[in-house]
Amino acid sequence: MSDETGLKKTPLHSLHVQLGAKMVPFAGWHMPVQYEGIIQEHKAVRSAAGLFDVSHMGEIDFRGPDAFSNVQNLVTNNVARLEVGNVLYSGMLYHEGTFVDDLLVYKLAEDHYWLVVNASNTDKDFQWIKDNQHGDVSIENISDTICQIALQGPRSFDLASQLTSTPIRELGSFCFVEGEIAGCRGLLSRTGYTGEDGLEIYVAWNDGPQVWSALIETGRPFGLKPIGLGARDTLRLEAGLPLYGNDISDRSTPIEAGLKWTVKLKKGDFIGRDVLVKQNTEGVGVKLVGFVMIDKGIPRPHYPVWVQGRKVAEVASGGMGIWLDKMIGTAYVPIEYTQPGTEIEIEIRNKRLRAEVITLPFYKRPVSDK
Repeated sequence: MSDETGLKKTPLHSLHVQLGAKMVPFAGWHMPVQYEGIIQEHKAVRSAAGLFDVSHMGEIDFRGPDAFSNVQNLVTNNVARLEVGNVLYSGMLYHEGTFVDDLLVYKLAEDHYWLVVNASNTDKDFQWIKDNQHGDVSIENISDTICQIALQGPRSFDLASQLTSTPIRELGSFCFVEGEIAGCRGLLSRTGYTGEDGLEIYVAWNDGPQVWSALIETGRPFGLKPIGLGARDTLRLEAGLPLYGNDISDRSTPIEAGLKWTVKLKKGDFIGRDVLVKQNTEGVGVKLVGFVMIDKGIPRPHYPVWVQGRKVAEVASGGMGIWLDKMIGTAYVPIEYTQPGTEIEIEIRNKRLRAEVITLPFYKRPVSDK
């Protein structure tokens, strides 16, 4: 699963090469950054459908009588709310209240959970989880056995329905069902990382190529395109969804990151809770905001952010809002400058250019029937 460069390959690697993808190193993997081009791929997801190889993501399996208590201790959100077939977004924190990672919790049975974690953090996360393990639970990193494919966009369910008899249209948001697609058994969920509706498809590692190829072939009349990491990033930025290492990190807490809704202080103890209780009571000094450029310029990560002649922050994420035709970004700014409409400046090529703070997300998909 790795080549002579030491980079790991997903089970779909050869198919990306056949499709003419530009391949790049990413989080220790050899991944497609683009096929046709980031702009075309971005627009395909917003208008029709896009197919993403996300097999580099990590899956960590919890089984046993104490599976629930282990997961509940590790994450900020309340796992007790989950029924079998539900998914929960949450942070996993250090004792200092800052992010180890952000992740999804899948409840497969009363004593069986998955954590789906970021590719760049899988090994670190697994070590942290094992370091904090307690009671009667088996915890296993099963990432090398799972192929994960994401199908995103308004035509996703029309397309996927051609390949499965599983009632996917009945799936609620942040729910999953076990079923068959393209002749392979797997898990089909409805979470998303693009701002669009769609499915995540988890199948056995070796079944991945069959499912991917069937989706590509069936998807042509629906306007489906394969999508690389480049458009994945521009899509999630427009949707105001955080990226670990940019918008959240081991230097930021969920409350500072605008993710207070994922923190359930009343659920009982969990790692990092004491810091969040204090921040919830006393407030925070900085907060992540979105901004839209007023002057012409493209904000990039780490560009300085100025307010009233004072450098106050750096751009966390930034770039072109392709669907919106605006230049957009995020930054942790002092709390007094977080109100929508506040004018800030982004330093781009030694020039300070005006931008306006806005309420995230930048983009919301049109409301439609499932």
